[in-house]
Amino acid sequence: MDLKQIESFVRVAELGSFTRAAMALGVQQPLLSRHVRQLEVELHQSLLVRNGRGVTLTEAGLLMLEHGRGILHQVALAREDLGAARGALGGRVSIGLPPSLSRLITVPLTFAFRQRLPRAQLTLTEGFSLLMYESLRAGRLDMAVLYNPPLSPDLEMSLLHEESLILIAGRKKTPDKAPSLKPRVPLSALADLPLIVPSRPNAFRILIETEMARIQCKPQIALEIDGLNAILEVVKEGLGYAVLPSYTLSNFNSPKDFSVHEIEKPQLLSQLMLVWSARRPLTPTHKASLQLAKDMVSSVITSAAR
Repeated sequence: MDLKQIESFVRVAELGSFTRAAMALGVQQPLLSRHVRQLEVELHQSLLVRNGRGVTLTEAGLLMLEHGRGILHQVALAREDLGAARGALGGRVSIGLPPSLSRLITVPLTFAFRQRLPRAQLTLTEGFSLLMYESLRAGRLDMAVLYNPPLSPDLEMSLLHEESLILIAGRKKTPDKAPSLKPRVPLSALADLPLIVPSRPNAFRILIETEMARIQCKPQIALEIDGLNAILEVVKEGLGYAVLPSYTLSNFNSPKDFSVHEIEKPQLLSQLMLVWSARRPLTPTHKASLQLAKDMVSSVITSAAR
């Protein structure tokens, strides 16, 4: 087998289509099909099942996809190390960001990356923490900013920020029969409030449910919305309450339209972590990107929290 065969197979497997893979790689579809077929012949295994809607992976194909990604990653590492030996930090870096931070961090991180690593290529991906956690383990992301990730021997972590979630209410409109809220409210009080939360597996949603279960309470979920700005718009109209980090209000054009209330007994403590693989060696480009991500996320959150 050769790298062209492996790259062709991996791209077809990831995109689920020979047509899309050919377009992504900039090659003719017959040549792409020949590369994949040659790989199957050499391995004496069928890796893909062709159908009218694209392709699906066989059991052997799933194994080959995992190995193929690893092989291509190691080749990329070798190229980056050799480039670094010439004094040039290049290659590709893929970073995952949670929706609550994406709007705040995308532009400043991109500008800083271009300034410090002009020969490297940056890919930013937005997604929920648990989904990006799996992408890290599968090698689809080099690093990610995650909320409350579970410990794993496969991953290294560095704490970026620690903050208690707050209760957010509309200042001008409140839900019908809404209780008068004090500046500090006990966690148990959330059981009596209509909450507007993201759907699972959002990290904030899981934290709220887990900590309320510890005190034998259950949140009253009035509405599920996957989009923090959309949640705040609905809260502003008095249809419910949100439980989010305080810096998410900096995403909103009119933060004065909201009242904020600290949650206590206990607090909903959320940890923002920078996470990367413990099983793949870091190139000089990746090391520089890790430090850059740490600096930028910390700076942006500190500014937003003021």
